[in-house]
Amino acid sequence: MSAPEENVWLAAVRANPDHAQNYAQRWRKIVAEGNDIFGEARTIDAMAERGSRILDAGCGTGRIGGWLAERGHQVVGVDLDEHLISVAREDYPAAQWHAGNLATFTLDDESGAAQEFDLIVCAGNVLTFLAQGERLPALQRLRGHLAPAGRLVVGFGSGRGYDFAEFVADAAQAGLELQQRYSSWNMHRAADDFLVAVLGRKD
Repeated sequence: MSAPEENVWLAAVRANPDHAQNYAQRWRKIVAEGNDIFGEARTIDAMAERGSRILDAGCGTGRIGGWLAERGHQVVGVDLDEHLISVAREDYPAAQWHAGNLATFTLDDESGAAQEFDLIVCAGNVLTFLAQGERLPALQRLRGHLAPAGRLVVGFGSGRGYDFAEFVADAAQAGLELQQRYSSWNMHRAADDFLVAVLGRKD
């Protein structure tokens, strides 16, 4: 499967204007049925000091960042879709939520410098939704918002148009180095079907 020329999410919304609403409703239904949707968040929480600055990159409806904010972390979430951001604001008001494309977003502090985060999480196959031309710029943006000792944790499945080796090469070009690799958010050993990568700044 080749890399998409167009952002997959934007293409889906164009094809079905109710796509974002249906997506948000599906997650709310999953929660209402008592299902656990916070596995990724628990892993990030275990990696974090209390009150850490955490960026949820491609946050969707806020399920990961919202859970982390409720446990005392300083969470900011960014997602391309305005509707999903509105749902995140409604369901998880303890975090800050911003609409923006990961390839172009900027989060500045009070002095105008880029905010730095102790942990950045990018789960839910988010990077595979990006167009080919958005991938490297997104990784560069994420690196630019990573604190010197911070870590970026990315998870996505195989067969979605982003080869794991290609991702690692793009990350290196963006100034990131692979520190650990797993095959699940429960940190099982590396495999070919799913990648959870822990990356740091390559200074």
